[in-house]
Amino acid sequence: MEETTAASGGPLAELPKEAAKLLHDLSTLNVNGHEYAQGQFVLTNYVFFLFIAIAFLGIVLFIAVRGLSLVPKNKLSNAVEALGEFVRNDIAVAMIGHDGAKYFPFLATVFFFVLANNLVGLIPGCKPGTGTMGVTVALSTTVFLFFNAVGFKNQGAWGYIKSFSPKGVPFPINLIVWLIEVFSAFLRVFTLAVRLFANMYAGHIILGIFAILTALFTEPLIAAIQHGGNIAGAAVGALPAIGWILLMTALYLLEVLVAFVQAYVFTILSAVYIGAAAHEH
Repeated sequence: MEETTAASGGPLAELPKEAAKLLHDLSTLNVNGHEYAQGQFVLTNYVFFLFIAIAFLGIVLFIAVRGLSLVPKNKLSNAVEALGEFVRNDIAVAMIGHDGAKYFPFLATVFFFVLANNLVGLIPGCKPGTGTMGVTVALSTTVFLFFNAVGFKNQGAWGYIKSFSPKGVPFPINLIVWLIEVFSAFLRVFTLAVRLFANMYAGHIILGIFAILTALFTEPLIAAIQHGGNIAGAAVGALPAIGWILLMTALYLLEVLVAFVQAYVFTILSAVYIGAAAHEH
């Protein structure tokens, strides 16, 4: 092992190969880890963990609701209630206005769904349902259909269509503005989806790279212990792994925060779009 490592230029020489394997493992694969043909209907790894996240969320909410009382004593119930109040007061009402509370059920569903998928993806061996474009596009499309439905319902079909062009703008400038605003509304499907996907996917790539670097520097020491090699020399060579472990731990804690932040960002942008569609400007 030591001779192979030395001949190949040290542990870092293996990084490109390991990084390629990481990207392959993070790609959308059949649930058994193999590639699948285009057009073939299979259960993918990300969709599998999406169902795990839904089940996890259902269990958590069931336990939390069972523990609700006038003065909740269950810590889980307190946490869920606090998050629910945050979504209702600081997102729904704050972004939409006095009638924002009636959109709370939809926004709370979006928030908890995204959060559950993000958190499940941080469990070693699991993947976030939000780590693939298929899921995030489906989610952003749902938001797109919802806020347009709100616009048509609140302003009427013609009133909502006209609302994409500000009042007082002369023709033909108002037509140009209208086209830009309509295009911008459709673009929200992709901006919402890409923002969530990119943040979750990139975080897992960086965590994976740090894990690979830790493994590459510790493998010679493990091999020396198992096969009776130069343990002292291998231990010195493994010292950089301590730094990678510390960085990986710090990044992991940051990713926990990112899981909440991305759920918040996705939900608050959804609330902004709903508010803009609900009220005539």
